[in-house]
Amino acid sequence: MSSLPTTVIKKPRLNSAFQRLMSVHWWMAGCYLIVFVVGTLMAQLPRTDFRNLLYDFHKSIGVLTMALLTWRILTLIQVMRKKYARRLPKFSPQWLKNFALHTLMYVLMWAVPIAGFLLSNSYRPNNVKFFGLVLPELFPQNEAMVDVGRALHFWLAYTFLAFITLHLMVQRNVVKANLRRLKGFLKKNRNPSQ
Repeated sequence: MSSLPTTVIKKPRLNSAFQRLMSVHWWMAGCYLIVFVVGTLMAQLPRTDFRNLLYDFHKSIGVLTMALLTWRILTLIQVMRKKYARRLPKFSPQWLKNFALHTLMYVLMWAVPIAGFLLSNSYRPNNVKFFGLVLPELFPQNEAMVDVGRALHFWLAYTFLAFITLHLMVQRNVVKANLRRLKGFLKKNRNPSQ
């Protein structure tokens, strides 16, 4: 009796560093969507208690993105160390473009909330809270820096949004695939009998 060859399909480990990296990627994407929507909304509202609540929520989500960014960078270091342990990347023009885009995005992910801290701390001491927990000041109160912080936070945020748009354009096939999955998921949950 002859034995048939068997093919073993190796599934990726669910706890791999790359899986964690992609998980935190989507958590951060959701947080940035919330931050941009809330930030745009609150900036157009008159000064009321509701606007102040939105500011506190916006700042809390901004602090959360900084924590997630730290986690993401540590995970990215793990992924890169593992990926390039045996051989260095091929420094092709495409690799360099991707590296430059992602490096600029990481710089902006750090710079936007830091500019937000500058704006908030310059305006009033103890003005940044993480869901009610008062955070230490990174900058001293200084009314002369409020306009600088406001301009930096605004322009860095919209520059970051431009880079997010560029990132989505570069990753358009991934975006299309995810939209198809989302449509399928929504359709399946709308009609559970199918």
